[in-house]
Amino acid sequence: LLVSHDRDFIDRVATTTLAMIGGGRTIVQAGGWSDVARILPSDPAPITKRAPKKRASTAEKGQSKGLSFTASHRLATLPQEIERLEAEIAKLTGLLDDPDLYTRAPETFAKASKALAERQEKLSAAEEEWLELEAAREAAEAP
Repeated sequence: LLVSHDRDFIDRVATTTLAMIGGGRTIVQAGGWSDVARILPSDPAPITKRAPKKRASTAEKGQSKGLSFTASHRLATLPQEIERLEAEIAKLTGLLDDPDLYTRAPETFAKASKALAERQEKLSAAEEEWLELEAAREAAEAP
C-alpha cells in the first residue's frame, strides 16, 4: 500500500490505484494516476471542507506558560559550559602571563590571544543567555 500526492511517482510505481473522489466514493483502477484520470468524471462531487479547528490558547487551557524543554535543558547545561569556558580562559591567561612568550613563540602567542578573545566572547554570550533564561523561568513560576 502506497499513499502519495506525487502523481508521476504513482504512475511509475503503482499497478492498481485507489482514488478517493469525494463524497465517500472511491475508484479502483488498474495502473497509475493517469489511468484513473482518464475515467474520472469531469465534475466529481464537490468535497466539503470543514473549517479548521481553532486551537485553544495557553491561557484558555489554564496552563501556565513555562519554559520549553529545550530552554529548560539549556538552562540546566549553561552553568557547566560557563565553568568550562572560565577554566579555558584561566589556562590561556596563565599561558599569556609569560613575558617571554611573544619573543620565544610569536605564533603560539597569536593563537592563544585569538583563542582567549573567542572564549571571552563565548563566556559573555553564555552568561547573558543564562540570565535571560533564568529571568524567563522566574517569570513563568511567578503567580
